[in-house]
Amino acid sequence: MGSLARDTNAGIHNQNLMGSCWMIVSMGAFAIEDALIKVASKTLPIGEVLILFGLGGVVIYAGVLFLTREPLFIPDVLSRVMLLRVIFEITGRLFYVLAIAFIPLSTATVILQATPLVVIAGAVLVFGEKVGWRRWVAIILGLIGVIVIIQPGTQGFSLLSLLAIIGMFGFAGRDLASRAAPATLGTSRLGLYGFLSVVFAGVLYSLWAKTPLVVPEREASLALLGSIIFGVLAYSYLMKAMRTGEVSAVTPFRYTRLLFGVALGLLLFDEVITPAIAIGSALIVLSGLFIIWRGKQQNAT
Repeated sequence: MGSLARDTNAGIHNQNLMGSCWMIVSMGAFAIEDALIKVASKTLPIGEVLILFGLGGVVIYAGVLFLTREPLFIPDVLSRVMLLRVIFEITGRLFYVLAIAFIPLSTATVILQATPLVVIAGAVLVFGEKVGWRRWVAIILGLIGVIVIIQPGTQGFSLLSLLAIIGMFGFAGRDLASRAAPATLGTSRLGLYGFLSVVFAGVLYSLWAKTPLVVPEREASLALLGSIIFGVLAYSYLMKAMRTGEVSAVTPFRYTRLLFGVALGLLLFDEVITPAIAIGSALIVLSGLFIIWRGKQQNAT
């Protein structure tokens, strides 16, 4: 029996290790996707970036569904939850891409890390989940970290940083809607309609901004192609990570996206890490890790 237990624990450990590796690779790919979108947005209108990026993802996921002989459309796609998911996806993608284009990549990436905190708070309100006072304190501290980063009421405050916050809330709403989505909507189908939402967001923004489409130059074309490839890979690796190891063991490695995003901002865009960003980042990450640890402790009792 002792040998069997050791083998079981070793198997779980190996799965968690592999899942953690997939999560780190996924977060690195997401950070590269963000950086490439920032590069493309320097010479292309934001709406066009969204349209082309979304179309690339649509083609890839439609191809996957075609190869697996799954229908592109089923009635559940038009469910109320999916319509809400589309609205949140459009909001998250549009405002986060605007944030990437107009504020430092490191700042946008750090603010995005508060998404899990908002998701947990939303789960309490929407799904009636129970969260103790310790985790509520952690959530509040994490959101204070966001406030520290954007520095409202000071000379360092920029209204453009609100773009990242709106995008973060959009992604949190999307994650909550995804949890409530019908089970018939698998990863590939969710990915397909998620990227269709990006196309729609690009069209809406282009009509609002009244910016004409332009022919992408070589650098922008390569950046867009790379962002599509890394975006799809990141999403696939994320799903693989969540299905390989235990959620409590794998999820903390989501915060490695912050390290990748900050590093790319420093190396590619000559960004500077201010004390406010460093302190705010620490509050967000520590709050998130405490919430994960606390949840694991409660599940063990």
